[in-house]
Amino acid sequence: MEPLKHECGIAMVRLLKPLSFYAEKYGTDKYGLSKLYLMMEKQHNRGQEGAGMACVRLNGKPGHEYMYREKAEGKDAITKVFANVYKQIAGDSADGPAEITTTDDIPGERPPFIGELYMGHLRYSTTGRGGLKYVHPFLRRNNWKAKNLCLCGNFNMTNIAEVFAHLTAQGQSPRVYSDSYIMLEIMGHRLDREVERLFAEAQQQGLSGTDITAYIDSHVDIANVLRTAMPLFDGGYVVCGLTGSGELFAMRDPHGIRPAFFYANDEVVACASERPVLQTTFDLPTEAVTELQPGQALIVRASGEIVIQQIIEPMSFLPCSFERIYFSRGNDIDIYNERKALGHQLVPKILEAVGHDTEHTVFSYIPNTAEVAYYGLLEGVGEVAPRVRAEKVVSKDIKLRTFIAESGVRSDLAAHVYDITAGSIVAGEDNLVVIDDSIVRGTTLRESIIRILDRLHPRKMVIVSSAPQIRYPDFYGIDMSRVEDFIAFQACIALIQDRHQEQLLTDVYQDCLAMLGTPILDTTENPVRRLYQPFTADELSEKMAELLRPTGVTTPITLVFQSISGLHRAIPNHPGDWYFTGHYPTPGGLRLLLKSYIDFYQRHFAR
Repeated sequence: MEPLKHECGIAMVRLLKPLSFYAEKYGTDKYGLSKLYLMMEKQHNRGQEGAGMACVRLNGKPGHEYMYREKAEGKDAITKVFANVYKQIAGDSADGPAEITTTDDIPGERPPFIGELYMGHLRYSTTGRGGLKYVHPFLRRNNWKAKNLCLCGNFNMTNIAEVFAHLTAQGQSPRVYSDSYIMLEIMGHRLDREVERLFAEAQQQGLSGTDITAYIDSHVDIANVLRTAMPLFDGGYVVCGLTGSGELFAMRDPHGIRPAFFYANDEVVACASERPVLQTTFDLPTEAVTELQPGQALIVRASGEIVIQQIIEPMSFLPCSFERIYFSRGNDIDIYNERKALGHQLVPKILEAVGHDTEHTVFSYIPNTAEVAYYGLLEGVGEVAPRVRAEKVVSKDIKLRTFIAESGVRSDLAAHVYDITAGSIVAGEDNLVVIDDSIVRGTTLRESIIRILDRLHPRKMVIVSSAPQIRYPDFYGIDMSRVEDFIAFQACIALIQDRHQEQLLTDVYQDCLAMLGTPILDTTENPVRRLYQPFTADELSEKMAELLRPTGVTTPITLVFQSISGLHRAIPNHPGDWYFTGHYPTPGGLRLLLKSYIDFYQRHFAR
């Protein structure tokens, strides 16, 4: 119910024809630029803190720029970025972006940002770090074209401390402590080694001067760079890059945690975080878009040759199920059907909660991401009830601004983020069922939703989550990193205290400390899972309802959650469920959970 900051979005375009081809066929030499803009806007849901783009021009002459970048912050960052780009294309003295016909044989005379390779990024911070310097893409400059590297991605690396220690032990001193900058330096270092390998190879063939440069630019093998750099990292990722010599790549993590899709024909190669983005941008059927597989890299060489290479052997296939429940656009047909299935299979639990009294029950949803699950819920209820009473009880009314600093005023305004449709239920007679995609921290429920719904005076309130109980942090790119923030964890701790089982907290703490001391973690062992073992899912739901009840609200409240088995029935091809089950796919994720619980215990229970 409270918006989650989550994984970023990526967009890439590689034109395979001369620019004059697009000017003649499509009436513009900005074909690639316009496609990048559309792909980024179609993924605006994935990043509202910042945006950036980069462009590489092939065959640029010495003394002329061939690699461009533009970045901006804020929710309107995409607009800012492209407004600045078009201003530079048109020239500072122009009134607006004029159409320019590009002459392919004099690339040095092209305007800025008119090129063959484009990369875009939308940022959502999951680490709390803000500022333009953290907005992708990141750029590493060099006078050798092939050594220039521009990098962006949808990722969160869970072993950055270990990688940082590895670099400093070699004598290096990274300028910034972040996974993005450290990855840039590691990959840039490996790219330097690749160029040096080719330099020696060219000399052995008797080449010299600019012939060596041409040889390097046409023989760079990005797969070599990726194979030596990416095994260092633990996490969920799609990493994208451009080189100054014209190489393009996108690589997916070996578990397939983060998503990536691509499309290619004889004119263009494009890659994005979501399939509908490519379908809409290029007017494609579903089957025309290919999903990049775990551990694979999409590589487009400077020559335009398209290669799919296995960089890291695929591991257990665990793509993020939360991507399907909440984050991705619902107009992907598979995601649409999955969300409907999530709502449909909750029907038995919901009917039980209202005593099967559908005659006196109104069904609704919390806008906007739960709408599709709501349709599935209505279909399911319609299969067992002669009449289904469906109303849009809740509407999202305003977006609060954080400049109102006084907490009392802020809390009062928070209660009005959503509004109700008065008279949509019969006060004192009707049950009210509302479905949302998930219940994470419960803050918006407690401070806003429940109070608002209570104004309708329902006989009973049933709040439904299409996702299971979220019990564990994510660490792979979603803003869910503190274990105590989750209402399910808070309920678990409260039940432990109610039953005087505090020794369990200490035992788990000591086991976490012991596991952190081992060099290699066994991901099948997670001591924090033991905290939940004494309680049933229904007991946790009842305690959550108790904790979320605002002062003064007396209406009976029942929480209904999706089951783990129900999740996997609805979303069979995306089994990643660590935030629900605690089964982390990588040692790095488990290690961060152990640290999170240790920090929690030391703050609240250590003597």
